[in-house]
Amino acid sequence: MSDTLQSHEPLIRLGIFLLVLAAMALWEVLAARREQRIRRWQRWPGNLLILVLDTLTVRLLFPLAAVGAALVAAERGWGLFHLVPAPLWLALPLSVLLLDAAIYFQHRLFHAVPWLWRLHRMHHADLEFDVTTGLRFHPLEIVISMGIKVAVVTLLGAPAVAVLIFEVLLNATSMYNHGNVRLPERLDRRLRLIVVTPDMHRVHHSIVRCETDSNFGFNLPWWDRLFGTYRDQPDAGHLNMTIGIAEFRDPRELRLDRMLIQPLLSPKASSAIQSGRHGSQG
Repeated sequence: MSDTLQSHEPLIRLGIFLLVLAAMALWEVLAARREQRIRRWQRWPGNLLILVLDTLTVRLLFPLAAVGAALVAAERGWGLFHLVPAPLWLALPLSVLLLDAAIYFQHRLFHAVPWLWRLHRMHHADLEFDVTTGLRFHPLEIVISMGIKVAVVTLLGAPAVAVLIFEVLLNATSMYNHGNVRLPERLDRRLRLIVVTPDMHRVHHSIVRCETDSNFGFNLPWWDRLFGTYRDQPDAGHLNMTIGIAEFRDPRELRLDRMLIQPLLSPKASSAIQSGRHGSQG
């Protein structure tokens, strides 16, 4: 059973990923929430290429990934749910819930610690907000995130099937809640009681720092409400808010090579580079 799960994990994740990506891209065409000034051909190549690089990096450094870590923990009896045996019907939802809480606190950590923010701000430097923004993370952030995830999975002794469900949910909801899609306000109000909606998460990508430091949840919305980081709406409204961060406003920063070196650039240096570019164009 464990060998079957591990061998089929990449195919399961890839199939669901492609299905959700295609569905969200079509939804964005049919019912866009905001008009985009930066076109897809300027943004999507970098966002999709960084995803490929992230995937290759993780598979190289963590060949077993989080599901493999769960299988190793089960074989060796590591973790809470092996020390204190729990039936699968209880261990599975608890594992998904606790892993989601760990991702929430990890997200807050990446905003609070300056050198981690340098890595994470690449995700926020996208000048528009759509399904591919949910795939855009610096490879070093992905490596650190996977290390934290493997540690949490091992400490919990989470069942491998729970870890697979969590990984699929996290990837799918990240694409969903970054979607440039329109939902009826009443439906959005109801949905955000059980899942992070695009309108809820879009606030997190505001250029206004107090809004950036809110709505950290990717999947479940409860942590933001519980720990006081929930913000209902952006002050400027969803149609007028500015997406991104102040340091990286030049569309050329959307190229893959520029995205990769963004953590090395200080705010002053990046502003000087952009001022020089604009000056030379004048």
